[in-house]
Amino acid sequence: MCVSLFSTLVNAEKTNRSDPPTGFSKMTVSEAEKAIAGNLCRCTGYRPIADACKSFAADVDIEDLGFNSFWSKEENKEIKLNRLPLYNPSNEIRTFPEFLKIENSSAMSLDSERYNWYFPGNIEELQNLLNVHDSNKWTKKKLVVGNTGTGYYKEIESYDRYIDLKYIPELSMIRMHETGIEIGAAVTISKAIEALKEENQRDFLTRGENVFRKISNHMEKIASGFIRNTASVGGNLVMAQRKHFPSDLATLLLAVDSTVEIMSGPRREKITLEEFLERPPLEINSVLLSINIPNWSSNRKPSQQENTMLLFESYRAAPRPLGNALPYLNAAFLAEVTPSNTSGRILVNHCRLAFGAYGTEHAIRATRAEQFLSGKALNNEVLYKAVKLVRDSVVPEDGTVSPAYRSSLAVGYLFEFFSPFIDTRDKAIDGFLDESKPTSLVRAFKSAENQDQFHLNNIPTLLSSAKQDIEFSRENYPVGEPISKSGASLQASGEAIYVDDIPSPTNCLHGAFIYSTKPLARVKSISLEPKQQLDGVVGVISSRDIPEAGENLGSRSMFGGELLFANDLTDSAGQRIALVVADSQKHANIAAKLAVVDYGLEDQEPPILSVEEAVRRSSFYEVPPFLYPKQVGDVSKGMAEADHKIISAKVINTLIFHYLNVCVCIMDHLSWTLMPSFHYVQFKLDSQYYFYMETQTALAVPDEDNCMVVYSSCQCPEFAHSVIAKCLGIPEHNVRVITKRVGGGFGGKALKAIPVATACALAAHKLNRPVRMYLDRKTDMIMAGGRHPMRITYNVGFKSDGKITALELEILVDAGMSVDLSALMPETILATLKKYDFGALSFDVKVCKTSNPSRSAMRAPGEVQGSYIAEAVIEHIASFLSLEVDSVRSRNLHTYNSLRLFFEQSAGEVQEYTLPSIWDNLAISSSFNQRTQTVKEFNRSSRWRKRGISRVPIVYKVAMRPTPGKVSILIDGSVAVEVGGIELGQGLWTKVKQMAAFALASIHCEGTEDLLDKVRVIQGDTLSVIQGGLTAGSTTSEASCAAVKLCCDILVERLTPLKERLEQQMGPIKWEMLVFQGHTQAVNMAASTLYVPDLPSMRYLNYGAAVSEAKVNLLTGETTILQVDMIYDCGQSLNPAVDLGQIEGAFVQGIGFFMLEEYLLNSDGLVISEGTWTYKIPSLDTIPKQFNVKIMNSGHHKNRVLSSKASGEPPLLLAVSVHSAARDAIKEAKAQLLSWSGSIDKSSSIFNLDVPATMPVVKELCGLDNVECYLEWSLGKK
Repeated sequence: MCVSLFSTLVNAEKTNRSDPPTGFSKMTVSEAEKAIAGNLCRCTGYRPIADACKSFAADVDIEDLGFNSFWSKEENKEIKLNRLPLYNPSNEIRTFPEFLKIENSSAMSLDSERYNWYFPGNIEELQNLLNVHDSNKWTKKKLVVGNTGTGYYKEIESYDRYIDLKYIPELSMIRMHETGIEIGAAVTISKAIEALKEENQRDFLTRGENVFRKISNHMEKIASGFIRNTASVGGNLVMAQRKHFPSDLATLLLAVDSTVEIMSGPRREKITLEEFLERPPLEINSVLLSINIPNWSSNRKPSQQENTMLLFESYRAAPRPLGNALPYLNAAFLAEVTPSNTSGRILVNHCRLAFGAYGTEHAIRATRAEQFLSGKALNNEVLYKAVKLVRDSVVPEDGTVSPAYRSSLAVGYLFEFFSPFIDTRDKAIDGFLDESKPTSLVRAFKSAENQDQFHLNNIPTLLSSAKQDIEFSRENYPVGEPISKSGASLQASGEAIYVDDIPSPTNCLHGAFIYSTKPLARVKSISLEPKQQLDGVVGVISSRDIPEAGENLGSRSMFGGELLFANDLTDSAGQRIALVVADSQKHANIAAKLAVVDYGLEDQEPPILSVEEAVRRSSFYEVPPFLYPKQVGDVSKGMAEADHKIISAKVINTLIFHYLNVCVCIMDHLSWTLMPSFHYVQFKLDSQYYFYMETQTALAVPDEDNCMVVYSSCQCPEFAHSVIAKCLGIPEHNVRVITKRVGGGFGGKALKAIPVATACALAAHKLNRPVRMYLDRKTDMIMAGGRHPMRITYNVGFKSDGKITALELEILVDAGMSVDLSALMPETILATLKKYDFGALSFDVKVCKTSNPSRSAMRAPGEVQGSYIAEAVIEHIASFLSLEVDSVRSRNLHTYNSLRLFFEQSAGEVQEYTLPSIWDNLAISSSFNQRTQTVKEFNRSSRWRKRGISRVPIVYKVAMRPTPGKVSILIDGSVAVEVGGIELGQGLWTKVKQMAAFALASIHCEGTEDLLDKVRVIQGDTLSVIQGGLTAGSTTSEASCAAVKLCCDILVERLTPLKERLEQQMGPIKWEMLVFQGHTQAVNMAASTLYVPDLPSMRYLNYGAAVSEAKVNLLTGETTILQVDMIYDCGQSLNPAVDLGQIEGAFVQGIGFFMLEEYLLNSDGLVISEGTWTYKIPSLDTIPKQFNVKIMNSGHHKNRVLSSKASGEPPLLLAVSVHSAARDAIKEAKAQLLSWSGSIDKSSSIFNLDVPATMPVVKELCGLDNVECYLEWSLGKK
């Protein structure tokens, strides 16, 4: 992100814009946001990063930046500006460091005896290279420019001859002429964008200038800036032609009738792009030389009328609006139209309709629709027939995901293109034409021509202003202060040391896993690809290499263990089979990918790939009775008291049947006087991958005397320590695990990190050489496991006012091939599900053993599913009763008495129950009631965009765990702190530093007010601090602070008598003198302890609520999050700046779970969402446009660590409010769709919205044929 921002700053300074105010740059806010829109972050939620970037912009409003929250409200704008570091572009420009150039060069070097890289300087030299006949006829050649295609196709083999085209002038030129623009094939996409936007084109390009500009705008959505700076226009088109790459460029250029020039040997030919795409794959000895984009202004025929208008628009439907995601479909339309002054209609002279990326070999033209429209005057009947022809033309190939959705996109885009020019004789609505413009078609036509705006297809704005409301307390200074996160500057500058940054020791080897692709299959043999010449491979490590005294153990929890390597029989697809060890990570990865595993499937039982099959075969893990939650109340009595019941409603959460469409079965409402009403519906959830920025990694170094030092990116080094010792068959004092910091965990670096460290240790032990490993993203995703899939069936009884009287649940949890931490799931699911007063609650939770990958804890494990189930029940009841869902939520909020019934001692004292006040205050601060009415008004006047709004609460139970700490005061007065908790990016070190400074300051001597700068938290070391346990559950920071405070209290107690004696002799003394005297007088200046929470403070509840407003595009299914308002009770925050980051980051990760992220398996249980191309986490352009957060410092919790509360996981659950808001909008869309059919069926409000609510899911509910339905309705056909 820093490099992307720097590039944008430098480019902005090159413009001829006016000079900015002192201390700012020429960069705009919009440019700052777009600079980082292609970068991913899993921790912060993006807003604070965007604010930091925008602080450089000349047009920034300083009051809109989030860090205003941490400045005094009395300070004026000038004082706040002075707080920011000044930007000075005249300072020395930082360039790419020389040492990194050397490192990069050495890493990319090729063996000159086997591989050759050529740089032809002209076409003739290129022809000579292509025509050379090598003695070896199997010589493989590759033409490259930026070679960015390897990021998509992941080539692992090397070519004998690489020919770099970017130094050939003819291929790198851009020629502008009256008939168009000619772009060399080696021109980068960024340079092409600049050329298409250049202002001097206006000297000779008039009407066609608009086409070029819109093409360039669309091209800015291709990949990200740093890819566009390298990738070539020709390379993109050749990939589309040769490998069927889903290219946006091909579609854009096809629509405007572009031509290409190709060289094959000595022969050159110019053909249309359409011909080029339809030809067989381009041969390796053929070269694309250039692309010509015609100027449509110069293509007018003399006979054409003066008022003829050229229309051009492009479209793409993708999970991320600003690009960095492959589209479900892209489209580009060009049409020449003429208004009729007599009929008031628009005549289509001719048009070109191009569609691509929808599951076809290449972009195509809808020629039948083009021919039909040519010469037609636009009206609804003509448009209806045209969309039918388009739907018949855009047919994805078999195997394409969401084929019906992609076809519907084509229809929707054609409708959006032409519909503004059809006289509906009513108000122009839906955003296609601004309501302030004339409704007369001819005047609207002229207005659109002047405004150059026909459709809602602008590049969307990203973030508006936001408000972060923080309550401070200086009672325990520096605890409670919003100090900067410890190590933040090191991380931002790239200087922070993670495991993979540790320099490789001498003779270090690298490992890569070979994993199974089949479940429950016998491994007959493993061999490395014999036809490939594999570089640097040292050997293959498997279970057979485990020492005789060791165990085949990869990880272990209190519930059981998991194998390091499969024995003879695999337990699941994705299971580790062996480890390839080579002289570099690249060589190890290549060898592992080329490994051949011979499976035997004979005489094997079929695998268990669903929870239903697990139930049929009684395949379960045992849940210890002390962990199984208690039932609440008398369900039979509650059901008897109900006015209505929903019986056997099923919530299915499964990865196995992700491709099945949702099945909604609706029974008629029965108004029986003697019997309650019954209703039935079925729907599903999905899993989620951790997507930490740093994948699993470890380094193992053999030490003297049969010892092993392991550097591991792990949330539980103590667990890894024990497993490594057992695997190697050595005493635990021979193992040392060191963890400095972890590059994101979210639970995925807990037990799932241990096999990586153990495999490295085993290989190092066997080979007596250091071994390290850094999993590539694909392998990491295949092995990670992720959230637990589950199926939930419920019965619920309720009164006519929506008050629930009883809830019965049957929950089947898919734990996968090993138990991991899955036995905790019943407790965690029920803990958050109980956020509402269900009257009585009973449940049967089974943890199923299947042949799927082993699931593990992920941020809010079980809690996020439990909270969603509660909301699903509430939504179902509200729809059933035709009540506002917010009223049903409010009706079922806990009283303090019901809270005690459901949560017992965890409920705390009555004053700690802050949810009712949060609920009411949020309604006021978010203007919830007023905005609800505004949403309704919007929906009444908007046909193709609908809005929804939702308010959701959370109750989240957490538990404190025993945690060790150690504090050492060195002779110079500096302080070293060690804790069992691991710094994962959550700010644990920061809070620990603050606590140490606060607690030691109680000695009250001179200089203790500056102790914060003297404290350093050092890396975790399992031989230095034992009993570190697991960093998880949101409470490790608190517990670590408690442990440190105990240590500091001990030290203060030891130093107090000495201080008193010294003060009697010398008067007031300084901290440094006291410490020095302590050392010289043999005071023990180090203290260690184990914090063990007492029962009253061990478990407590967290409260919060959020209001989300979302807008749904009925033509594409895209959901835009307009605004989120949140209040979260942080107790007395230990650091409100850190907690704010945790709150916002958790919420955005929740958006990913509920709206975006699909973690899918194939029919064998192997993960197929295996990289950034297929798995989309939130990005800057998918987070809330406005994100308002208030941290409530309730301070009622004196029995805990300085009255603090957790912040890491609970806010994630509030993201369900976005899902509920989308559902609210979809409900309006479904009602509108029914009205077009003439139906009055009120049951349309009862439906399931899948999790995640991706664009295809939303569009299906809004109607895959809603355009046709509307046109039929408008024509009076229904």
